[in-house]
Formats: sequence, C-alpha cells, structure tokens
Amino acid sequence: MKTHLLACTLTLALGFSLGSCVQTQTMPSETVEGHVLIATWPFGQKATDLALQTLDEGGSPLDAIEQGIRLIEHLGCDRTVGLAGRPNAAGYTQLDACIMSGPDHGAGSVAAMEGIKHPISAARLVMEKNPHVMIVGEGARWFALEHGLESVDVSDIPAKKSAWEKARLSGTPVPDPGERGHDTIGVLLRDAQGNLFGGCSSSGAGDKTPGRVGDSPILGSGLYVDNAVGAAAGTGLGENIMRYSASAMIVELMRQGLSPQAACEEMVHRTAATDPLGYDLSICFIAINKAGETGAACSNDSFPYAVTTPKDSQVLRVGAVTAR
Repeated sequence: MKTHLLACTLTLALGFSLGSCVQTQTMPSETVEGHVLIATWPFGQKATDLALQTLDEGGSPLDAIEQGIRLIEHLGCDRTVGLAGRPNAAGYTQLDACIMSGPDHGAGSVAAMEGIKHPISAARLVMEKNPHVMIVGEGARWFALEHGLESVDVSDIPAKKSAWEKARLSGTPVPDPGERGHDTIGVLLRDAQGNLFGGCSSSGAGDKTPGRVGDSPILGSGLYVDNAVGAAAGTGLGENIMRYSASAMIVELMRQGLSPQAACEEMVHRTAATDPLGYDLSICFIAINKAGETGAACSNDSFPYAVTTPKDSQVLRVGAVTAR
C-alpha cells in the first residue's frame, strides 16, 4: 500500500498521468496531522496560505475559507474570479459562489449576482443568516447589500442589458466581447480536528449568456462537503461538471474506499465514458478526505493546484487522465 502511495505522489509531482493508480490506491488508515488545504490553480496558493494564516491567528475554519477566497476575488486572478472577471455577452460580470461547513452540513450559495465585491461573503451570509440555501440575481444583490457587503456602481448595467436584448431580438449581430475563459477558485480544508469545509467563487465563463449559472454555486457540482468522508471541488467548463454532479460523486467514490486521487481520476473516466466529447471535457477536480490526503485530476492538458499544510506550501501539477 505504501509503495502505491509513494508512486502516486512521485507521479503527481512530475505531472504525468495517474491512470495506473485508480484501481490500486485506496483510502489510507493513517491520518495526516494538522490543517490541510488544497485549492485550484497556482493562484490558489495565495488563498491557502492566507487561510492557514487565518487559522494560526485564531480564526475559524469558515473564516479561513472566506478570507482565502476573498483575496482571490480582490486580486481578480486569471480574470475568472471576482468583479475583474471576464464579462458576459452583454458586457458586465455576474458572480457565483458557495460555501459548505462539514460539521453541521451547512451551505450557502449565490449566483448571477451583480456588483458585489465578495460573493463568497454573500454565500456565507446566506448560510448563516437566511433560511434558504441559494439566492440568485437581484435577490442575491439585495441580500448582500442588506448585510453591508461592499458594492461597486452598477448604474450602467441596465443600459447594457437593454442594448444586448434589443440587438438579440432584432437579429442584429451582438457585439462579441472577445473575452472567453472559465476558471474557479475552489478551496478545501480538513482542519486539525478532522472537520471538513469548502468554498468556491467564480465570475463564470467569459461571453456567457446573461443569467447563465455555472457549476461553482451548485452544491454537488462545483463543491461538495461530507464531514464523514471528504470534500471535492471542480473547475473548468461548468456545464460538463454540472451534468454529472461531479463533486458529490467524487465524495461518494471516497466513501467507497477510493483515495482522493483515485476518486478524482475515476470521475474523469466516468464522465468521458458517457459524454460525446470523450476526454476533451475541460474539467478539473480537487479532493481531500477525512484523513487529510489530497488528490487532483484533469481531463485534458494539465492542471496545477496548491496544497498547503503547516509544514509546507507548494503548487503541484497533474497531467491529463488518459483512456484506460
């Protein structure tokens, strides 16, 4: 067993495909000590480092998740998170986010929200201050403002909406913003007490149809946390994650005994076996289990992600999962 784990770890660091590990690596019996964080993309290291600092300074695990993601929203990393994210087809950003707390299976989510600087904070407020789990659109903005969250001026958005709608209905070619892309900041935490937490935030796909919601705020798609098992998050083309409830499925695979690495890879294989695109899906996953083991997988190209513990913080990379 330890040989398989070592082989997978070395392969992960080198960035090669880990398909050979899927059927041999199982959940370990030994628990990794202390806090363990994993996040999507190289910029996720900024989030995990700040999250760990927040914990060290006495913040709660939810504070850590929120503060780490707020930093990426503020920085607008890769133009796929926060108000600096790529605009939709009408020329303005709409934001998605969600957060989950393992111990009480709490969850909050906002989607297609306009003008609010920190959607992850809005999602946490929904979880803690509202009887609902998900609020969208104008209602999400109202809720965020009622609770004092910072906003930017959105007075130009109605005109952009009107111009886009008129062009669409008249058959006039709608101007192409020319800015496409789709990434997400997802952060997962197994704390020193063995409890699990997670959050994600995204401005969604550039040039999306106004009102489009991706996987990021959908529980079980962009994020899922089960305190008895583990947590998972997705990034990439949201539609290809949503249609397979990928994050919830990865957690279920871990419940069946697969390691986080093997579970992420298996989810790519299962999706590719059904989807007409095969492995050309543009999807990536991260996962962490109750023992503090982490894993990641992607469908094509390669996927860099961050792992942070009290002993070390690094960006790792996995290559594409290949057909088996």
